[in-house]
Amino acid sequence: MTKTLLAEFTAREGAEDEVARLIRDYALKVREEEGNLTFDVYTKAATPRAYWIFEVYRDEDAFKAHLDAPYGPPFNAALTPLIEEDASVLTFLDPLATHP
Repeated sequence: MTKTLLAEFTAREGAEDEVARLIRDYALKVREEEGNLTFDVYTKAATPRAYWIFEVYRDEDAFKAHLDAPYGPPFNAALTPLIEEDASVLTFLDPLATHP
């Protein structure tokens, strides 16, 4: 079963360009992971400093491999002082069955 989540954070005022650069670079690396199916980065139309990242991994093992990737900790260390939250807020999602 796929592992799907939404990661959310808000860039601090004045840090918008640096956050955009960091997330663009990180997205390129994550999309190359064997188990990553989707890593789509959005900003809210009404609040462009607010990010939503929709992530889908092949399965739980692929998600664990993502968490263990060597570029994750440096990305999070660089991002944390640039966002309003203490860390990205993660919401794990389950698909709604649409067929009986």
